[in-house]
Amino acid sequence: MARATKNAVHHPLFARFYVRLSEAAEKEVGPHRGELLADLSGRVIEIGAGNGLNFARYPSTVSEVVAIEPEPMLRQSALNAARRAEVPIDVVPGTAEALPVKSEAFDAAVVSLVLCSVRDVQRALAEARRVLRPGGELRFFEHGRGGGRTMTTAQRVLDRTVWPLLFGGCHTARDPIGSIRAAGFDMGSYRNVLVPEKGLRLPSSYCVLGTARRPEPEEASG
Repeated sequence: MARATKNAVHHPLFARFYVRLSEAAEKEVGPHRGELLADLSGRVIEIGAGNGLNFARYPSTVSEVVAIEPEPMLRQSALNAARRAEVPIDVVPGTAEALPVKSEAFDAAVVSLVLCSVRDVQRALAEARRVLRPGGELRFFEHGRGGGRTMTTAQRVLDRTVWPLLFGGCHTARDPIGSIRAAGFDMGSYRNVLVPEKGLRLPSSYCVLGTARRPEPEEASG
């Protein structure tokens, strides 16, 4: 079992802002959360649970969710959401780069708007791969680079300057699909989505929603 790093992330001002922002955006984001979690079953680990907005959307076929959240204020909000959920959810402290759980213990892992803000994307995805059973599924809904040359240039500039400072370590120009492939997952189906779908395009509007899986041992060796 990896060691949990309690309170390794502490952004109290951003946490308050994020709770309000995420709840206000739920009309746009909620349907994507539903698609992200549809038909899951067995034991699930959610990495970077935030304030727990996914919890109400887990299907009854899920036997247990272990929800990892490092930020103390967001974790408290997630605990409150877990009490209202219809499936068993255990909210625990920990970081994506050092998940406090055993290897090959989960049927599925969920990352939802979290790879943008982890300190080490490849280490976080290696941890997700470690805790999945062979053949286990990674579900992802992430934002990243997109929108053409002008927007991607703006994203890179923002990532080097004010965006991470203002938004709790978030980066807008990361490549979630490339990172998931580089971590050794087999890609399943995925699609690009815009959030919001209509109206002003933000640096964080360019999202991808899909699945990947940890290869079976014979597939990995072949």
